[in-house]
Amino acid sequence: MATGCKYGSHRVLEPRGVLPQPAARISNDMSTVYDNEILVDVIALNIDSASFTQIEEEAGHDLAKIEAKILAIVGEKGKMQNPVTGSGGMFIGRVAKVGAALADRGLKAGDKIASLVSLSLTPLRIEKILKIHADIDRVEIQGQAILFESGLYAKLPEDMTESLALAALDVAGAPAQAAKLVKPGQSVLILGAGGKSGMLVAYEAMKRVGPTGRVVGNVYLADDKKVLDDLGVCHEVVVADATRPVDFLAAVLQANGGREYDIVVNCVNVQNTEMSSILPCRQEGTVYFFSMATHFGKAALGAEGVGKDVTMIVGNGYTKDHAEITLWELRENPKLRKLFEERYV
Repeated sequence: MATGCKYGSHRVLEPRGVLPQPAARISNDMSTVYDNEILVDVIALNIDSASFTQIEEEAGHDLAKIEAKILAIVGEKGKMQNPVTGSGGMFIGRVAKVGAALADRGLKAGDKIASLVSLSLTPLRIEKILKIHADIDRVEIQGQAILFESGLYAKLPEDMTESLALAALDVAGAPAQAAKLVKPGQSVLILGAGGKSGMLVAYEAMKRVGPTGRVVGNVYLADDKKVLDDLGVCHEVVVADATRPVDFLAAVLQANGGREYDIVVNCVNVQNTEMSSILPCRQEGTVYFFSMATHFGKAALGAEGVGKDVTMIVGNGYTKDHAEITLWELRENPKLRKLFEERYV
């Protein structure tokens, strides 16, 4: 078979000349596998939290309508890319075929892997949806997917279940980025600290700030505050609505002795939280938008409008060693691992 573009442009149907992620349609023809592609029999999809939340709300929490919407998106686009949020998610599956040009990858048929690239650029064909786990944004399917030569993946670890690994790897970029960004003595604010990515970021931030730093988590529900307090991954947890930036600012500054934060990490899955991330950040501080519900135009213009000179980082789902860093967090923190097993498996 021929060798395709390492980035997958050979699969783009519309418009020609772009890469798979921004493409409107890509080919999910699994009868043709290029020499530098990996064909995977998919077990489950972990839909991006912002994407699943949007679909679920549009469907009125009706599982049949959620299923129909997912099938419609994949049928139209050849990939799972929410047309509203633009985001996708990831999958786990068993390797079905490794292209001849990738024979040195150490992969063989039957290996279980998790994709570490977004479903928004991954050719996907769904034969049947078996079950939807709405509480954890997971969809069990019969189907196949293609990983391109440039596509990242991780072999599933032997010391944890595939569901646990999937739950963690789904958000692996967030704690790994936190490991790079946070320095000793800094103050860190995490919006959406009660979710998967938020808890992992909080745990990593607590390690990085050391005894002289401070980590404040924000949650919307009081029940989530209790969970975080029990985990001990924040110095303080603030219950506040991040879609109301003025009230939010007052609450989170009070939790930091009236001082603005060095680093703010946004891990929420709802829209209109951009200014609640920017306002509490000090001048020349850093705001990391991991949330795919972020409107980056609002963030840029909003920061300008309030005179905030802050470095704003787009939530890249990949950073070096992100899978290893994230899985190790679960290994070294039994309480965090137990919570993930109870809530996300």
